[in-house]
Amino acid sequence: MHPDDVGQVQAALQQAVAHPGRPVRIEYRLRHKNGDWRVLQTVGRSLPELAEEGFIVLNSRDISEQRRLEEQLRQSQKLEAIGQLAGGVAHDFNNILAVILMQSELITKRGGLPEPAREGIQQIRAAAERAANFTRQLLLFSRRQVMQPRDLDLNEVVTNLAKMLRRIIGEDVHLELHLHPAPLMTRADAGMLEQVLLNLAVNARDAMPEGGRLIIETTTREFTAEEAAALPDAQPGRYVGLRVSDTGCGIPPEILPRIFEPFFTTKEPGKGTGLGLATVFGIVKQHGGCLQVASEPGRGTTFEVFLPALAETAAAASATASRPAPRGGTETLLLVEDDSEVRALTRATLERHGYRVLEAPDGLAAIELWRQHCEAVALLLTDLVMPGGLNGRDLARRLRADRPQLKVIYTSGYSAELAGRELNPGPGEAFLQKPSAPELLLETVRRCLDATADAPPA
Repeated sequence: MHPDDVGQVQAALQQAVAHPGRPVRIEYRLRHKNGDWRVLQTVGRSLPELAEEGFIVLNSRDISEQRRLEEQLRQSQKLEAIGQLAGGVAHDFNNILAVILMQSELITKRGGLPEPAREGIQQIRAAAERAANFTRQLLLFSRRQVMQPRDLDLNEVVTNLAKMLRRIIGEDVHLELHLHPAPLMTRADAGMLEQVLLNLAVNARDAMPEGGRLIIETTTREFTAEEAAALPDAQPGRYVGLRVSDTGCGIPPEILPRIFEPFFTTKEPGKGTGLGLATVFGIVKQHGGCLQVASEPGRGTTFEVFLPALAETAAAASATASRPAPRGGTETLLLVEDDSEVRALTRATLERHGYRVLEAPDGLAAIELWRQHCEAVALLLTDLVMPGGLNGRDLARRLRADRPQLKVIYTSGYSAELAGRELNPGPGEAFLQKPSAPELLLETVRRCLDATADAPPA
């Protein structure tokens, strides 16, 4: 019996002896032969006909699984509440960041700026972009983040996160980066990959309480059909790899098969949710990748993440580096945004590149503008979540009832899930996560306008 439970069990049995016929109910922990603590619920009763002989009848049952499920439910409810708070904070903060990003872009475009001022504005913009990545991680945690894959260099993701990792792991852990000499291009969501690296680094730090080495490497790997068959969910082909190794305590072999299970943790109460590696597993699978882990108690652990490589790594890197400036246009756009600052700066960005912009603070005002200018409007650029009882998806549906070929771009600091359904953009549609850089806004508008004029999905 667990030593902390002995006292309460003795007291309960004494009560059963002192009051024959009155049942007592107790819960206590017993050590199972496999070393686990099991929770038993016992009802004890001293029957009148047996009391004089000193007998107590005990009926016990193992409720360990029930208590484990109850604890998971409490943990899940707590995480849901934290997630709602995190999502709300991130959404509001994204609108602020959108203003910073667009203002810095507009100021930079003006001529005559002294070089120190221009460099300062570029630093402000870079800081805002990093902050936007942090808020995307909050939205990912709260399940309000839609996946936004793009062509990116895995080396760049690691380099951008290295400074933050050094602060997180502390001075006792030495961080080593070994990056592949060539760009490692893959199609992925940068914020989600940062979350993978962050979770693996935090786990490695916790496995080295006395300090040690954390080694992060980027690699390439070609899986043959035979190798892919031996690795769950892997397909033959070329991959880019992220290897995270530590010199910590390692993982016992009997625990290793369970490490990706939600809520499974070997950390002390209050020091782990059991969701870190489950999140890593889910993100990697969502990207069509695969995972390998090797560990030896006392000698550290190595996690390897493999993501499908782009067909032409060098060509993709070159194309990314030489991307031309986004084109403008002369079309009329209907802009619907409830945040006045974001709306004003979005309009200024679009008008600066030749577009004519009609703006509305909510869906009802947008419908009134549509009635006056429906023949001229080529594209609707609307926030998904707005006041007034009419969200962006419903607004687009109403306008497309008049003109099915209307192009639509949805924007939000949240994902489309908060509009009440999943958003799967069809032809002539797009989703743009706030905050977005002006170049991305202009590029998305132009791409949507130039898309093949197919009828929208039902």
